[in-house]
Amino acid sequence: GVKIDPDYSVYREGITRGAFCRLPDGQVYRGLVWPGWCVFPDFTDPQVREWWGGHYPALVEMGIAGFWHDMNEPTTFAAWGEPTFPRTVRHAMEGRGGDHSEAHNLYGLLMNRAAWEALRRMQPDRRPFLLTRSGWAGVQRYAWNWTGDTESTWAALRRTIAMVIGLGLSGIPYTGPDIGGFSGAPSTELFIRWFQAAAFMPFFRSHAAKGTPRREPWVFGEPALSIIREFLHLRVRLLPYLYTLAWEAAQTGAPLVRPLFWENEKDASLWEMEDAFLLGSALLVAPVVEEGSRRRKVFLPPGEWYHFWNDQRFTGPGSIEVEAPLERIPVFVRAGSILPMAEDGLTLHIYVPSVGEGEGDLYHDEGDGFGPYRVDRFRMKREGNRLQLRWVHEGDLPWPWENFTLCFHGFLPVRVMIDGQESSVQGERLTVCPFQEVWIEGNPSGDLGPRGGP
Repeated sequence: GVKIDPDYSVYREGITRGAFCRLPDGQVYRGLVWPGWCVFPDFTDPQVREWWGGHYPALVEMGIAGFWHDMNEPTTFAAWGEPTFPRTVRHAMEGRGGDHSEAHNLYGLLMNRAAWEALRRMQPDRRPFLLTRSGWAGVQRYAWNWTGDTESTWAALRRTIAMVIGLGLSGIPYTGPDIGGFSGAPSTELFIRWFQAAAFMPFFRSHAAKGTPRREPWVFGEPALSIIREFLHLRVRLLPYLYTLAWEAAQTGAPLVRPLFWENEKDASLWEMEDAFLLGSALLVAPVVEEGSRRRKVFLPPGEWYHFWNDQRFTGPGSIEVEAPLERIPVFVRAGSILPMAEDGLTLHIYVPSVGEGEGDLYHDEGDGFGPYRVDRFRMKREGNRLQLRWVHEGDLPWPWENFTLCFHGFLPVRVMIDGQESSVQGERLTVCPFQEVWIEGNPSGDLGPRGGP
């Protein structure tokens, strides 16, 4: 809302332009929000959207890089009834007229559209960053989202997973929670477990209601601070993979966070599993959502899976029970994955299958805008003790690393040929420069672990 204040230029302009929503009798509708009594722009009017968007450039010139749209369901404070506009409030509805019963779900969407279009006009070579509490079908074109004002409880942590999965399936891929919940005081254990889960979600931040206890990581002391630091470092290491998934979402609509049934949608046994998720096609994340738990059961979809922390291998489909100490949550990597991570510049972690093929993509651009990019596609094929790795790319952006590392999991190289030239190798890591094809002869490292049970 816009505060009713004759000394506030935005209020004066809006009144002069007739930009605010009105009641059926023609009076400007007023509602109570955080600034006090407010009026509300009618974002269903294209002229109002253009006027509203005109206020962003001054803020951008001050150095503001992104904008957070809150309370835009729209919400008003109410002693009783619905905490929003009366349904009789009138809206332009793109010129044909209508009331709030029709416009309510569109309000947040069109507010974000107004900002996005204004920022694109002002900075055509940059991507606008908007964060919104509300929206409607299509809001992912304009803004990121978060899961709202959740409670600081174990039940809310569990619901967060289902909510992020559901938003992704609804076409909204860029979302995540307030770490620790918004309202309340999370225990040290709850904050750690929430941070660990959120480290694998697109939107990643800590935030809380005014008046709640401070929750910066150092407030919790040790060992919490070291655990949180490790997962923050892991998040940074995963950025090449997350950035590639974000590009994939923009191209295909596939969410970053996916349900376990994503590649097995006909398996009804997976439909109700809401306490674990896939991050892209490579990772399976099983957060700990019960207080005091130091073990948990994890269902593995069909195929071979590597334990992320120790490379133990398992075969799905089926359930396994694994350790979940306070400093770790269960994470698994699908065999056949090539996982790019920001380690020593770039490291490609190659999780070799016992037989067959695998793949992984890496998207890279200049970090903003709509200029040159490149997609690097890595493909592997295993035949006995021989592994073939092929590399092709598309796009005009130059490859940014002179050398990078291949790290093999489940496979110990003993002889390597890079584009027909033999190369030395020590252990499971191989330093390479750009290539077209690598042949590796090697031995399996580690045994295939237990098969999951029912």
